[in-house]
Amino acid sequence: MTTEADARPEASMTAVPVRHPGRWLAAVVVLVLVAMFVHTVTVSKVTRGGKSVHRYEWEVIRSYFLSRQVFDGLVVTLELTVLAMVIGITLGIVVAVLRLSPNPLLSTASWLYIWFFRGTPVYVQLLFWYQIGYLYPRLTLGVPFGPALLHLNANTFITSFVAAMIGLGLNEGAYMAEIVRAGIISVDEGQTEAAQALGMSRLQAMRRVVLPQAMRVIVPPTGNETISMLKTSSLAATISVAELTFSVQTIYARTYRVIPMLMVASFWYLIVTSVLTVGQYYIERYFARGAVRQLPLTPLQKVRGQVARIVMTRRDLPGAPARRR
Repeated sequence: MTTEADARPEASMTAVPVRHPGRWLAAVVVLVLVAMFVHTVTVSKVTRGGKSVHRYEWEVIRSYFLSRQVFDGLVVTLELTVLAMVIGITLGIVVAVLRLSPNPLLSTASWLYIWFFRGTPVYVQLLFWYQIGYLYPRLTLGVPFGPALLHLNANTFITSFVAAMIGLGLNEGAYMAEIVRAGIISVDEGQTEAAQALGMSRLQAMRRVVLPQAMRVIVPPTGNETISMLKTSSLAATISVAELTFSVQTIYARTYRVIPMLMVASFWYLIVTSVLTVGQYYIERYFARGAVRQLPLTPLQKVRGQVARIVMTRRDLPGAPARRR
């Protein structure tokens, strides 16, 4: 006689979870490495000059972290990053639109701009702009092939800060042009055709219809470029711009505390990068409206959700006080 259990053999089977010993071994190795690193950072000491000092010299880092010279260098770094990105984004939008122009002269000129500034190192470009007075001692502004209205001394006008701003901005404009172009071509051509059918010109359709939709594609790499620009601005130290890296170099040239001062600069770069990352997240979330059914949760909303789940779990545990109705 056949029983119900025999008719359904899967009912008597016991599910055994698959074991993953490799994962546990990898986790143990990672924990050991983390413990060794934490011990080195917090406890480990070395002998220098007959004295036992902490390996990372945290007291030196604390004394210079908020020093006036370091803070002034940080301000210059932020100013250089903002100005270079404003130049780069503005140029990127213009060059990208010209790159997609049906006019062959405009598209070729924009392609040559992108080709040149992406093909030469930014370090070389900074040195070139810093030495521009060798080629053009006097800068003039006026009618082409006509009278000059303004004369400028290049060595006086093109300071080290201005040279760094121009070099970084022009270099960034080439990369932003490709980012903007990728965002524009990601929008369906029917959007442009519909806008032109309503009587909009090509530029009006680009500004009112295409670019707002392309921002969802443009914003993430632009955020990455901004973070990259923050770190690339350290190259301005080579032309004597008193930014963050130059400031810490000046200090350790005087105190011989090379590693602690480099860590001070690294901590400040990490702090500013973290702030920019958070800002990028909220900007991406803003432009994602209408493109996704549900917006991703913000970090604060995620924390609130975790706290709510923990509270609900504790209430459901055996022996927990009953809820008031």
